[in-house]
This record gives sequence, structure tokens and C-alpha cells, in this order.
Amino acid sequence: MLKKLEKIFMPLAEMIGRNKYLMSIRDGFLISTPLLIAGSIFLVIANFPIPAWMDFLSNTIVNEATGESLAAMLNKPSDATFTIMAIFAVMGIGHSFAKQMKTNPIFGAAVALMSWFLLMPYKMTAEVTLGEVSGPANITALSLGWLGAKGIFVGIICAFVSVHIYAWVERKGWVIKMPEGVPPTVVESFSALIPATVVMTVFGAINLCVNYFDTNAFKLIFEFLQTPLLNLGDTLGAMVIAYIFLHFFWFFGVNGGSVVGAVFNPILQTLSLENLDFFRTGVGTGHIICQQFQDLYATFGGAGSTLSLVIAMIWFCKSKRITQLGKLSLVPGIFNINEPIIFGLPIVLNPTMIIPFMLVPTVNIVISYFAMAWGFVPICSGVNIPWTCPLGISGLLANNWVGGLLQIALLVLGVFIYMPFIKIMDHQYLKEEAEAANKSDDDDISLDDLSFDDL
Repeated sequence: MLKKLEKIFMPLAEMIGRNKYLMSIRDGFLISTPLLIAGSIFLVIANFPIPAWMDFLSNTIVNEATGESLAAMLNKPSDATFTIMAIFAVMGIGHSFAKQMKTNPIFGAAVALMSWFLLMPYKMTAEVTLGEVSGPANITALSLGWLGAKGIFVGIICAFVSVHIYAWVERKGWVIKMPEGVPPTVVESFSALIPATVVMTVFGAINLCVNYFDTNAFKLIFEFLQTPLLNLGDTLGAMVIAYIFLHFFWFFGVNGGSVVGAVFNPILQTLSLENLDFFRTGVGTGHIICQQFQDLYATFGGAGSTLSLVIAMIWFCKSKRITQLGKLSLVPGIFNINEPIIFGLPIVLNPTMIIPFMLVPTVNIVISYFAMAWGFVPICSGVNIPWTCPLGISGLLANNWVGGLLQIALLVLGVFIYMPFIKIMDHQYLKEEAEAANKSDDDDISLDDLSFDDL
């Protein structure tokens, strides 16, 4: 049975894991991760849930001329990261996809960003006051909404199409070739001229066609593609199904987070950015399902929520193999690193552990979802918490102290779900250790058994 499943799912996982489009999206978003985490640190400081601290920041004026408070100053780093996050994503995806297409990564990032801005509307309606007269007026400006979460899907499409066109023109040999002796940077710059011009022409024509119908590409993509995908991803069923597949891939030794995350994480990250905008501005609606919900409430200690397993191994098991492995895995597990358990216990191709390995994260997701849906725990604020942050602390930062308590309660529940299954393995290992000890005793040679009378 296992061999049949392995033949079915291993090629599928390999196909998804090596897909150049999914890999480019995954790696492109990773480029923005350190910036978002850095911005989150300042965001947490500026919005730490202590009224006295919040009042202090709001009442401390750092610029008398403009009346700017310390709170506003501390919010600027998050404005420079979260608010324009789509810019970093487009650059990162263009850079990564250019590597996959065997062309210059820097120019891949550049043409991706250029094509994205070509499609972006530069006019918006705003309330303008001139003297005593006020009213709506069209002004030339960039909408921060399109630079953030709402513009990500357009950016993904622009990155792929623009780099494809760029690489195609380059492979056709339609480039300006410079004579020998010219510095390499100058050669690369002139070689990119014609491919970049073709990309610009194509996206300029697209923008012209779309504007002819009195709309823009961003609005079209958001209404007909991004919104339905976000609505689908923002459901309990989608989250549970994604995590069942994620852990099923891990059972065969394939990194399920990379396979499933390549498809699901862009949706979760966009939902997180919308949560951040909602908490900062009060505009729109918040989402229970988001990147922080996945990172902070689905699993503790890594895939399978194996920190619960580690605690069960230490508390309830007696075999040396399991208890020693549990002790060695405890500290890494606290920081959500669980490779010692995945490959050392092992979890991989272990029929005994596959049920709790998939069940515990599912239980965590369902309980956390309804705890937030019923208002017992606030939804995640969208603040980017490092995935290595220990539970309790991460729940406090992303939600409040109730979120930290929920994490601890789910951890304890996971211990008791894992307990009967790890006890089965413990009994098996105890038997093997006893047999190995008896065999060792039988093989020992004692000098007392030797006799020279028969010589």
C-alpha cells in the first residue's frame, strides 16, 4: 500500500516542488521576509497592547512644526515595508524567475517592476479643498492600496510575462552587441536595451487597450482573480485540506511546506497584509485565515506540531532511544525546528505516526478557527512574527495574552493525542532494547566458564 501511494504522490510532489513558476513565487516572497520582520518589530513597539504605553507614544511630540508624535514616527518603518510590500514581491519574483529562465536576474527584476508600473493607474479621486470650495477631484497619484496587498497578483502576472518576453527576445539574438574591450556592465546594459523596449511596448499596448474600456488592469485582476482566490483561501476547509496534503507529503520525506506553500502562501500573505491594513486603518474586514494563523496556531515545533510529540516522548516513554531523542529535540522544537524528529524517530514512512502527525495540526486549526470566529481570541493583526518565535510569546505578540494561552492549551492537547501512538513505538523499542541486551549477555565470554581439565 505504501509503495503504491509513494508512486502516486512522489512524482506529484517533485513536479510541484520543481515547478519554475511556483519556485519563483516562493523565492520572490522570501526576499521581502527580512524587511517585513524588521518592520514588524517597530509595529509591535508602536502598538504594544498597554494603554499607558500607547498614550505615552501618542502624546510625545517629536516635531513641533508638524505635530508629529513618537507613535507616528515608529509607524514609518512599517509604512516603508508592509504598505509597499508588493514592490518587493514583484522585484523578488522577477529576479528569481529570470534565474529560472537563464537570463540576467537584475534586468529580470527591473522589467518586472517596469511592466507593473506601466499597468498601474496614476490617477485617483480624492476630496480636495480650495479656499471655501471642496469636492471630489481627479489627482495624479499612486494608490497605496495597489502598492500593497491589492497589487500582488498583478505583480506576479507582470513578473512572469515580462521576463518571458525579455528572455524570448534575448534568445532570438535581438540584442545590441558591443565591441571587445567595452566594460562588462556597459555590454550588459546595451544588451538589455532591445528586450526591455519590447517588454515596454507590449505592456504599454496592454495598458492602452484596458484604458480604452475606462478601467485598469489592477481593478480587473483584483475583481475577477484576486478576490475569488482570497475568498477561497480564507476558509476553514481550504486550510484543513492544504495541511492534510502538506503532512501527507512529509510522510514520504518530501518537504510538504515547500510543495503546498508554493501555491497557498501567496494567498495567506495577501490576507495578512489586508489584516494589517484593517487593524491600522479600520477599513475593510479582517481575516481569520492568514499567514500568522498558519505559522502560529496550526503547528507548534514544526510540521505535525511535533513539540507535543517531543513532550510526550519525554514524559510518557521509557525506552532509551525515544527518551534520549526527545531530550535532544526539545530545544530545537521550542524554536519550531523538528528535523531530528521527522527523520530520527522517524515520522517518514512510519505508519504508526501518520495518523497523529496529520490529526494534531488539523485539530489545532479547527479549534483556533472557531475560537477566533466566536470571539474568544482576537484574529491575528498581520504583524509578521518570525517562525522561530516560541509559542506563548508569538501568540501574545500576534493577538494578545489569550492567544498565548490558546497556544499552550493546544500544545497540551496535542501531547495527549500523540501519547497512545508514541507508547506503541515505545513498547516496540523497549522490546528491541531488551532483546539486544539479552543477546549481548549471551555473547559475553566469562573466564569462570573456562576449564583446563579437558586439555
